[in-house]
Amino acid sequence: MPDSQAPQQAVVLQIEHGDVRELRLNRPPANALSPDLISALTRSLKAAQQDGVLALVLSGKPGMFSAGLDIPLLLTLNRSDMAALWRVFYELLRALAVSPLPIVAAITGHAPAGGTVLAIFCDWRIAAEGNWKIGLNEVQVGLQLPPVIYLALRRLVGVRQAERLGVRGLLLSPAEAAAAGLVDEVVPAEQVVTGAITWCREMLSLPRGSMSITRQQARSDLAALFERDLKDELEMVIANWCDQETQSVLRLVVERLAKKKT
Repeated sequence: MPDSQAPQQAVVLQIEHGDVRELRLNRPPANALSPDLISALTRSLKAAQQDGVLALVLSGKPGMFSAGLDIPLLLTLNRSDMAALWRVFYELLRALAVSPLPIVAAITGHAPAGGTVLAIFCDWRIAAEGNWKIGLNEVQVGLQLPPVIYLALRRLVGVRQAERLGVRGLLLSPAEAAAAGLVDEVVPAEQVVTGAITWCREMLSLPRGSMSITRQQARSDLAALFERDLKDELEMVIANWCDQETQSVLRLVVERLAKKKT
């Protein structure tokens, strides 16, 4: 069969573990967040609710959870396409924030920038031991930290840590991330997905109605971030992306990555 006719591989794999479904990011080599991956993950989150699944695990491949937004690809988009990208990305974050299903991030490896963003909107975060980096390093690559993301970070780690991590754009080891409250557990790499499934099953062993209502109350502030009119915020984020200084820094980042590959 010619390549042009070959079926495309799913960018989000669904793996069933009884009442728990694992959504595994599957966009080699780095699970970078492109428009198709963002949309596919949003659809998968919504489909799980309709399929009778009771909890979710969000995972990546060994050594790489997600490298964040696909900057080389996004640099080829015009302003209109970038605006559409940020809108669907916010919709993905909203789907995570308001999900009635408990969601664990099984951080299987590197998770800079957008990889960490996905994790902080989940209920729980289990990271694999190893020489990985986790954190919101947007400032280091010339991007402001969008308000919705900063507020979710602050909710998770507290005001002082959010300022330290966000303003400096720090990337941390799994152990450092746990000490800062950015992840909840660090386990051997071969146990990260099984540990996430175990956490889900422990949640599901609780009286279902009481757990669900209390969880909804506990996460109401996270959901409330998306109940505001976000039009002005999105315009600000898009303007920052299109800023000349930001574009210059991002292109330098892409050039450095290309040199490392060669």
